[in-house]
Amino acid sequence: MEKILRFGIFVISLVLVITLVQTVTHKKFTYLKDSQLLGSSDIVTIRDRERQLDCLARNIYHEAATEPFEGKVGVAQVTLNRAESGKFPKDICAVVYQKNVFYEKVVCQFSWYCEGHGKGKPIRSKEHYEESMAVAKKVLLEGFRLDVLKPAMYYHADYVNPGWKKDKIGKIGRHIFYKD
Repeated sequence: MEKILRFGIFVISLVLVITLVQTVTHKKFTYLKDSQLLGSSDIVTIRDRERQLDCLARNIYHEAATEPFEGKVGVAQVTLNRAESGKFPKDICAVVYQKNVFYEKVVCQFSWYCEGHGKGKPIRSKEHYEESMAVAKKVLLEGFRLDVLKPAMYYHADYVNPGWKKDKIGKIGRHIFYKD
């Protein structure tokens, strides 16, 4: 009889502890949701972050593989500035792979995407791609920025002249940067 009584007390105690844990957990989740710390659209999944890193690294690689560190950062910074501007898609990959049509001509935001294989354009230098990925991580994950390029939204190589009527910020490596 004593064993049954002890077992009954054990079961009741266990049920009370489980109920208490569930109640506390539910209240904490409710608090986080109400304070917009959980369920916010600002929260990015690991899969999304890895996809964004890959898109950003590919863009840096194809646009600035042989540029100095600052030139690679400049390309990354323009890409992120566009995603944060409200004038371009909010998603980094959507910015990188954005195409527009002007007078029946397809124009890409970044020329490498329209040239050749698009998203499937091969990585020919593992070393340059690894450098590009390191810069992508530094800029996207660590928030590294070049102060001079804070307003930069556009750039082009110094061997082309697009005839833009934009304010020039400066030149890094072979790229000339502009603000809106």
